[in-house]
Amino acid sequence: MRTAEHPVVSDVSFSIARGETLGLVGESGSGKSTVARMVLGLIPPSSGEIHFDGIPVTSASPAALRRLRRRLQPVFQDPFAALNPRMTIAGVLAEPFKIHRDSSSPRSKRSIREEVRTLLRSVGMDDSALSRYAHEFSGGQRQRINIARALALKPEMLVLDEPLSSLDVSVAAQITNLLRQMQRELGLTYLFISHSMPLVRYLATNIAVLCEGRLVEMGTTEQVCQTPREAYTQALLAATPELPEGTFSQVSN
Repeated sequence: MRTAEHPVVSDVSFSIARGETLGLVGESGSGKSTVARMVLGLIPPSSGEIHFDGIPVTSASPAALRRLRRRLQPVFQDPFAALNPRMTIAGVLAEPFKIHRDSSSPRSKRSIREEVRTLLRSVGMDDSALSRYAHEFSGGQRQRINIARALALKPEMLVLDEPLSSLDVSVAAQITNLLRQMQRELGLTYLFISHSMPLVRYLATNIAVLCEGRLVEMGTTEQVCQTPREAYTQALLAATPELPEGTFSQVSN
């Protein structure tokens, strides 16, 4: 993709196997969020193509893109900004069912309420949250709610754009464990965008390194973290402090 002045991202090519996680890493301004928005079909690339399960996202009709979004859902960086402050959590979680309702098989309000309760429980929260508003929750709880909403339509893939950057280490570890657990249970595929190499190392199957809009290194998590080829990758690894030993194993989902 290009702006009028310069390319934002250029020559970026990767694929993600079903059920795996690609960690997309790079410093701020490297183009990670631009890639995420193009994958989601929110902004069009000026050249190149994006495919999801053989479907061309870049040239999909509005109707096809709408169907595609049931299968491909985002979780954004700021958990508070992503939630409507005027809606209760029950309303927030019911919204996907209303927007993507099936006119041939309409769902009752009662069945939607049950789905909403199930979603909350799946991310470790209970029914007491339903009547409350976003400002009444912590950052970690808000992100759990955002993840629950992303799961509402039973997607196959989540695009997670810096979902942990606004959380402290212990809460980020809890959410990371939650994501890993859901991937095992639901067979989800992740594009996980982060600047934290320790979090990416824990969650990702493969890692792609983005520098000034270009993909400079890609390989398995072990390859990139243990024997990085590029000086930029080495600098990213050196710049991110390791998490305390036991950070992930000591938290519960």
